[in-house]
Amino acid sequence: MGVSEGTREGWLRQAVYGSPFALRYPLPFRRHRAGLEFEFRSLYSHLEKMTDLVAVWEVALSDGVHKIEFEHGTTSGKRVVYVDGKEEIRKEWMFKLVGKETFTVGASKTKATINIDAVSGFAYEYTLEINGKSLKKYMENRSKTTNTWVLSLGGADYRVVLEKDTMDVWCNGQKMETAGEFVEDGTETHFSVGDHSCCIKAVSSGKRKEGIIHTLIVDDREIPETVE
Repeated sequence: MGVSEGTREGWLRQAVYGSPFALRYPLPFRRHRAGLEFEFRSLYSHLEKMTDLVAVWEVALSDGVHKIEFEHGTTSGKRVVYVDGKEEIRKEWMFKLVGKETFTVGASKTKATINIDAVSGFAYEYTLEINGKSLKKYMENRSKTTNTWVLSLGGADYRVVLEKDTMDVWCNGQKMETAGEFVEDGTETHFSVGDHSCCIKAVSSGKRKEGIIHTLIVDDREIPETVE
């Protein structure tokens, strides 16, 4: 819930200068009231963010899994959007409490929209759309067009993603340089992760519904696919 600037200032000054809480501090601390007020401001800002945080989503894209946070002050109408901890949108005062906020996510600038809808009274519903689809629908479609593998090499974790429509390969947020070749039973896409040789093999399943099967081979070892 949002709090007016006047109320905020009053709360801070009462706590720092005039309350029994302030008197419990030793004299040297009370002589540094400006520093103490700053500490209260920081604490208040943290508590306000916790109060106004209404929704958190995780979105798996080719360049990584992105965290989206949304703050909505239902008194002031404040709207704040964070992507991976970075503030993307901030609107302090909004007379209209419902609506939408659009922004981009990830290296490919994927379009994302947060919809704010009134449910009843002062209750609101928040939904996330990715490229015009609900998050659930988007992830269902994505599971059909990408393959994901998570593995550990030399003590480091890696997330490899294949975009089947373009045959682009991503590893830990970076688009990889690849070399493709035709082989007897299908195709192979070669790339390297550090000193490790990697290959994505594509072979026909022989079944129409299953289509092409993609397998990741790292240092001659098959890596099991990860379901996100």
